[in-house]
Amino acid sequence: MVTAVAQRLAAQRREINDTLARLSLSSENLQQVKDKMRVELERGLRKDSHSTASVKMLPSFVYRTPNGTERGKYLALDLGGTNFRVLVVKIRSGIRKSVRMYNKIYAIPLEIMQGTGEELFDHIVQCISDFLDYMGMKNTRLPLGFTFSFPCRQTGIDKGSLVSWTKGFKATDCEGNDVVEMLREAIKRRNEFDLDIVAVVNDTVGTMMTCAYEDPKCEIGLIAGTGSNVCYMEEMRNIEMVEGDEGQMCVNTEWGGFGENDCIEDIRTRFDREVDEGSLNNGKQRFEKMTSGMYLGEIVRQILIDLTRRGLLFRVPVPNREVQSCINDHVVQKLSDRLALLQVRAILQQLGLDSTCDDSIIVKEVCGTVSRRAAQLCGAGMAAIVDKIRENRGRNQMNITYLYAMRLSDETLMDIMKRFRRELGNGLCSDTNPTATVKMLPTFVRSIPDGSEKGDFIALDLGGSAFRILRVKVSHEKKQTVQMESQIYDTPEDIIHGSGTRLFDHVAECLGDFMEKQNIKDKKLSVGFTFSFPCAQTKLNESYLLTWTKRFKASGVEGMDIVTLLNKAIKKRGVDIMAVVNDTVGTMMTCGFDDQRCEVGIIIGTGTNACYMEELRHIDLVEGDEGRMCINTEWGAFGDDGMLEDIRTEFDREIDRGSLNPGKQLFEKMVSGMYIGELVRLILVKMAKEGFLFEGRITPELLTKGKFETKHVSSIEKSKEGLTKAKDILGRLGMEPSADDCIAVQHICTIVSHRSANLIAATLGGILSRLKDNKGNPRLRTTVGIDGSLYKMHPQYARRLHKTVRRLVPESDVRFLLSESGSSKGAAMVTAVAYRLADHTPTPSCKSKHPMSMRDST
Repeated sequence: MVTAVAQRLAAQRREINDTLARLSLSSENLQQVKDKMRVELERGLRKDSHSTASVKMLPSFVYRTPNGTERGKYLALDLGGTNFRVLVVKIRSGIRKSVRMYNKIYAIPLEIMQGTGEELFDHIVQCISDFLDYMGMKNTRLPLGFTFSFPCRQTGIDKGSLVSWTKGFKATDCEGNDVVEMLREAIKRRNEFDLDIVAVVNDTVGTMMTCAYEDPKCEIGLIAGTGSNVCYMEEMRNIEMVEGDEGQMCVNTEWGGFGENDCIEDIRTRFDREVDEGSLNNGKQRFEKMTSGMYLGEIVRQILIDLTRRGLLFRVPVPNREVQSCINDHVVQKLSDRLALLQVRAILQQLGLDSTCDDSIIVKEVCGTVSRRAAQLCGAGMAAIVDKIRENRGRNQMNITYLYAMRLSDETLMDIMKRFRRELGNGLCSDTNPTATVKMLPTFVRSIPDGSEKGDFIALDLGGSAFRILRVKVSHEKKQTVQMESQIYDTPEDIIHGSGTRLFDHVAECLGDFMEKQNIKDKKLSVGFTFSFPCAQTKLNESYLLTWTKRFKASGVEGMDIVTLLNKAIKKRGVDIMAVVNDTVGTMMTCGFDDQRCEVGIIIGTGTNACYMEELRHIDLVEGDEGRMCINTEWGAFGDDGMLEDIRTEFDREIDRGSLNPGKQLFEKMVSGMYIGELVRLILVKMAKEGFLFEGRITPELLTKGKFETKHVSSIEKSKEGLTKAKDILGRLGMEPSADDCIAVQHICTIVSHRSANLIAATLGGILSRLKDNKGNPRLRTTVGIDGSLYKMHPQYARRLHKTVRRLVPESDVRFLLSESGSSKGAAMVTAVAYRLADHTPTPSCKSKHPMSMRDST
């Protein structure tokens, strides 16, 4: 008999333990929560993933913590739960530094919490009025700070739109509206007093600022009460929702929403789901519902109901939800008290539960398990925050050691812009052109498309290992249309490094194949040739290669007219080389077909370069002063004279030493897609050697040049799957990276990519400022045509470039137009424009007799 009872009690004990075990979290579980929280923090900071992030990372527009010099008298409001608090705070600085507070607490009835927004704010103002009467301050206009403890999207320190109610509030007509304006309107309706509402902050921000006044090292604020939330000081450069890169800003994480994307479903129990389903905001604030005081009592109640139904607890049913507040307020808070067991039993008896001593022990265990899990989850989340701050600081230390020169301030970028602007002038002047690094090569393209072009053209595009041929038909029916058919041909490595004859014979063979497939072998079509290497042009169809770039080394071509070499190879094909253009010119012409304000073309891909429309009067190398001509800057060589030595890093120098053209194209080697992957690889190798990454381990694959490609950088930079990609890519290189390693690698990729975008912005800024001065307008309005894999594929590149240009050239309105068709279509557009000008202009009087050499009659 005794044995049977013991066995029954042991079985019941096992069932209770099994139930509570579902709420126990292992170290591995907590590490996963930390890692997932960390991912969501990053997603919330980034513009492209912010809208779908469960942790919203809302900017607070609080840029610094107190430094002890603050003083004055202020009014403060605190709304975040069922009680509303009004305070007067007197701050004294100096030797007698002190803070004195006078406050009064007001209840907010449930019908107000869940009524209308107007009723809620009228109630708040009524409480303020009572407090001001109480303090005898109704005629004093005080600065007011408003602690509003709900998720708000702020656009300024005194502007905050409510994202969603939490903590049982459901007042209508508030979500999406500015709570500061609603408070101001309520004050106006009452018409008894006036207040200067200076700031609206979250309660976590208020907590951090309060503690930072006592301890200046405080940079995190945590609320673990009715709700649960955290804020911390984040680096401005990481907050993509706000302009600016310098300094810090406090970010309100709103981590209560963590898990709304199901990322923590593996640790949620059926009790958590029952609490969620019975809440006012089902599916929302899932992390808060597992950790905050508003819900812990209800989780306990659900567990007690379950144990009672299974005959493991009590002899009567558990009462309704009223038990939640009692359990929450009394039991959970007194678990560490030696007398807690007696108190638990007393509370249960007050609730009509005839509990035994064993029942009280079980209830105490349930409360302990639930509260312990809440603390552990908050601890895991806090670890993610601390890890983020540590990484920010670690990155600063790392920058000093390794990457200092890659972080460029706006002051440095402005200086680079001025240097580049001087080089533009040197390249245009006949006296200084021979020694200028930026060669400013005339293209003899004097007009962008005006919409009247028509014809059937072939376009060739040679600028990398992939050679492209297009057929472009420009027609006029009801409106101008462009039809294109294209084919891509590989250019093998042995041809790239062989003889010039072999290279152009290969081009001719590809052209013959294309014409046969298009059934145009018997047609005499004009050809536009996009040749993406530095050339000195004397006419539109006469262009001498200055130097190979992008790993091309075909012999017997440098110094030769590439049109003559190509014509020799294709003489039997029945085509006429009408124009040869650089890929930047092709990009500008392509975009100019869609937007006639386009007067700049940029390539940011395997290589990088820019062109723009310059005034003829400034181009010493070409006769004539009227009109404009497109200039191919060949800006990749910027810095070949040592002008950029102060910002080049040891990694830039190592890349240059290992290149086919040491000492040449130094700017291109700092910014273009051909070299960015290798830059990252060299940094990773050095950091691993010094023990900062991969526990000091380095595989032969990571040591091999070219194994870490630019496409890997763009994959790792992506916010959603970047860390997973980092682990996969490093795994393929034989590495076994930790989560911290992956975060660091992602960060290094971002730093290198951002430096590229910033440097391109500085050189583009030089061109834009020159265009503005040429036009003599107080504000420049223009379009930049842009193409290239780096710009298109790297997730943050375009945004970073646009932002930096706006800061460097603020007196400009620049539209960035992506060339959807690439630069090849542009070669056909140049040819079409040449025909248009030939049809409408007399024979030119300048040196060249080619139609495009005529000054643009417009």
